[in-house]
Amino acid sequence: MQESLPMPRTVLRKLPILILLAAAVIGAFTLRDHLSFTGLAENRERLLAFRDAHYLWAVLGFIAAYVAIVAFSLPGATIATLTGGFLFGVFPGALFNVGAAGLGAVAVFLAARAGFGEAIARRVEAGGGAGARLMAGLRENEWSVLFMMRLIPAVPFFVANLIPAFVGTRLMPFAVTTFLGIIPGGVVYTSVGAGLGEVFARGETPDLGIIFAPHVLLPILGLAALSALPMILKRFRKGA
Repeated sequence: MQESLPMPRTVLRKLPILILLAAAVIGAFTLRDHLSFTGLAENRERLLAFRDAHYLWAVLGFIAAYVAIVAFSLPGATIATLTGGFLFGVFPGALFNVGAAGLGAVAVFLAARAGFGEAIARRVEAGGGAGARLMAGLRENEWSVLFMMRLIPAVPFFVANLIPAFVGTRLMPFAVTTFLGIIPGGVVYTSVGAGLGEVFARGETPDLGIIFAPHVLLPILGLAALSALPMILKRFRKGA
């Protein structure tokens, strides 16, 4: 009987990110109608009943589902955040939401860095030019740039997980800035989810645009500006 050949190491390194990408494509077509506000509204009584009967399992199941949604880039991350607030309140709901989203983001980052990130980073560095200078600038201001990517709502969450992997970002700065940077937005959407009971009673949908309200957006932009301060000071010192 002929022995099977071992899978090449390069294929094994690419396998996790390829699985995540395949799951993202499949999920975009198959789960779009299920991970929605309508789905949450229709199943709210069952979810509340399960939470009341099996609180620990509800927490563990929710965290596992949220991590999977983020890691596989499935549709419904916002709905998951609202569900966390609806089931568990602002606290500990925000803690569960931020923890699960952060773990999922780290999983994407590690898979992308192992699969393609290191190779892309080496090629950009070896090629020199504007790409290498941009990468050097990002690494020099790593913490500031990563914080701003998380705090400013204009940067899609999935993109903010991939870009650092492709420019050679270290795991520690990525993880710390991810967990801390998503706290403001996570708390806002968790608080919206905590008020879904009244929204359901009125037969309405939640106002997800609240993140762009001045009283919410301005403090977040202030945090983004504060995170950019070290980068600005470096520039002035170099100019001096």
